[in-house]
Amino acid sequence: MGSGDSFGSGGKLQPCIHLKTAAHEILLDCGSTVLCSMRRFHVDPNNIEVILLTHLHGDHFGGIPFYILDAQLVSKRTEPLIIAGPVGTEQRIREAMEVMFPGSSKIQQKFDIKVVEMEPDKELIFKDIKITPFLVEHYSGAPSLSLRLETQGKVITHTGDTAWTDSLLYAGQGADLVIAESYFYKKQIKFHMDYKTLMQHWNDFKAKRLVITHFSQEMLDMLGEVECEYAEDGKEFEV
Repeated sequence: MGSGDSFGSGGKLQPCIHLKTAAHEILLDCGSTVLCSMRRFHVDPNNIEVILLTHLHGDHFGGIPFYILDAQLVSKRTEPLIIAGPVGTEQRIREAMEVMFPGSSKIQQKFDIKVVEMEPDKELIFKDIKITPFLVEHYSGAPSLSLRLETQGKVITHTGDTAWTDSLLYAGQGADLVIAESYFYKKQIKFHMDYKTLMQHWNDFKAKRLVITHFSQEMLDMLGEVECEYAEDGKEFEV
């Protein structure tokens, strides 16, 4: 539901992936444009049971204050909501809400919100979904994570934002689908992945399928040269 970067490159929406199984709906990351995405692509916010955050940069968690206020005031949510992210998530959400909507963090919602702080290598179980976080290399003022999700015999890995680190191989080993940051085509910058570096390691994953996302303008200009699938706002992939 969002394949772009922090800066609106190519007019793309900020990072957000809608994962739908036979029984559950989950968001992987929740950028500031999340409600624009949901309205545009006809996803009901009330159907989302869990929001999983890879890290605490605004383009990955900045939609949370808007999402919570919408749930209270517009969508009239009644079902519980779980928000899971790295250590520090609860405080960062509270601070973000107070900066953008003073007093909003103190409002008692008409639905339960549970914030879970994930630690690297420690499994989180949500019903029939197993979530395993792995520490990656991306500075965000808190630990940054890649996420491995296992459910119904399928494995989906989301790298989040990160420079290359071998922990990605554990997160994505044998996965049915790896969703990977590819911020630049070959330009290497600190704490981010480029397409060329990713492809140098791809065979080591022994995974079935790769989709790249989180594009700068340089990467958008080079999508015609890539040898894998790539995300677009609103594009659907079936695993």
